[in-house]
Amino acid sequence: MNIGLVSNTYSSITNGASALNSARSNAENAKFSELLDELKRKNENASNGASTISSSEIAENGRLNGEYTSSFSGMYSSAADKSARPQGAAANQAGKVVNQKTIDKTSKLYEKSMELETFFVKQMLSQMRKTVMKSNESGFAQNMYEDMLYDEYATSMTKNAGFGLADQIYLSLV
Repeated sequence: MNIGLVSNTYSSITNGASALNSARSNAENAKFSELLDELKRKNENASNGASTISSSEIAENGRLNGEYTSSFSGMYSSAADKSARPQGAAANQAGKVVNQKTIDKTSKLYEKSMELETFFVKQMLSQMRKTVMKSNESGFAQNMYEDMLYDEYATSMTKNAGFGLADQIYLSLV
C-alpha cells in the first residue's frame, strides 16, 4: 500500500485537522523557544551585574517561601524591648522579694519561645473546638481551612493576650 495514499485518505477523513494541529503545534513550539531565549537573556543580564531577587532573599530564615501564616519576626524592635519585664504568669511567678530578670524580646530565642507558646495555645483551641457540635458534615477542605484559621487565632492570641508562657520559657532557657 502506498503511504501517500494513506496520508491523503487520512487527511480527507479528518478534513485537514491534522494540518491545523501541526500548524498549532509549530506555533506553540516557536513561542516556547522565544520564551526560553528571553529567559536565557535575562539570566545572562543577571550574571552581568543586573540585580535579581533569589528565593532565599524572599523567604525568612526557617520559613518556607509561600508560607502565609503570621510570624513573630520583627514584632519587637524597639530599644525598650531589649530589657522588657516578664508578663502574665512569668511576672507572677517570681514575687516581690526575688530580683526579677529582664527579657530580650528582640532575640531569636524569644521568637522561638513565642512559637512554642502558639503551639500550646493551638492545642488548647483544638481541644475546645472538638467540643463544638456541628450540624452538617464537613469535608476535607473545610477541616483544613478551619485548622489554618485556628492557627491564626493561636498566633493572634499569643501576640495579644499576654499569657506569659513565652516569657517563662525564655527565662527558663536563659
